[in-house]
Amino acid sequence: MKIYCNQKALMSCINTVIKASSTRTSLPILECILINANSNYVTLTTNNLDLGIESTFEADVITNGLIALEAKLLSEIIKKMPNEEIEINLLENNYVSIASGKSKFTIVARTGEDFPALPKVQVQKGYTIPRAALKDMINQTIFSVASDESRPAFMGEMFHIKDNTFNLVSVDGFRISYRQAEIVNEFGEIESIVPAKALAEIARILPHDDGDVIMYFDNRHVFFDIENTKIVSRLLEGEFLKYSQMFTPDYDTQIIVNCKELLMCIERASVISREGKKHPICLEINTEQMIIKSNTDFGTSIEELNADIQGKNLTIAFNPRYLMDALKAIEDDEIMINFLSIIEPCIIQPKNGNAYKYLILPIRVNA
Repeated sequence: MKIYCNQKALMSCINTVIKASSTRTSLPILECILINANSNYVTLTTNNLDLGIESTFEADVITNGLIALEAKLLSEIIKKMPNEEIEINLLENNYVSIASGKSKFTIVARTGEDFPALPKVQVQKGYTIPRAALKDMINQTIFSVASDESRPAFMGEMFHIKDNTFNLVSVDGFRISYRQAEIVNEFGEIESIVPAKALAEIARILPHDDGDVIMYFDNRHVFFDIENTKIVSRLLEGEFLKYSQMFTPDYDTQIIVNCKELLMCIERASVISREGKKHPICLEINTEQMIIKSNTDFGTSIEELNADIQGKNLTIAFNPRYLMDALKAIEDDEIMINFLSIIEPCIIQPKNGNAYKYLILPIRVNA
């Protein structure tokens, strides 16, 4: 194998795939990037057996070939190379030379045939959504994925697609994040749980542009087709929460408030309430206004905020981080928050429509 390529193009491709290489494994080949040079294209592939990423760029391929190089080492070498043309040449005895300008490295390669192939997912019919929309939906929900391995289904997000509606849902036992968008559906209804680790990489890789991403599912894997980049992830097994039953339209107290103003009030209160679970913030809601209070050993904080309030007076406590995570993910100027009681979750949602919902459990405090 012998190729010539642009340093920036190669580095960009390495950055795209490298997070799917293993760092702790008994199989050294999984620590590598597979380099496949064919015709005028070079494809880089990583695969940790849970997540695989493949990305292709144009290059001057003198001799086709297939080799595997240790991912971290290759990344560090290319990153330090000058922004000039790079030559990669397979030598005898499985050594590879990497040269640019007056710099040259010779490193050990592994046989490309030993690299595990990515799982094959049928790509006849799929689901099409704008790349920017999927990127935003992931970023606006991934913060409430569970980290508790005792509930593996909660360590991913539910992809629920029916007709032309796509619901993306995460839950960690204390809150639920829900986002809805329109989608082009060529397949039918699907309910699959995609691991959060895979979604974090997808959100990182997806460009915020006008292009589309196509998603294909089978019983065990999901395949994301993003132009020159392909991502395959295993799906999680287990029973997910029946989330739709949790979003009741009922309320005893309802407020309509400016989202950014409420966020800033909670951020200031959280300066005092440093450990939200031990020191929650309290929302006192009456007929005239909402008061945000924080009272800890460090001091006290009181904020008054105007809001459109209906229903009963209420005093309720929350972990401030949970509220801030949800409010930061909302782009609307005004939001509606429904409360049922001091022991039942609040629901944050738009004044109109069904684009998002955030359910957050309160914290019981002594009177």
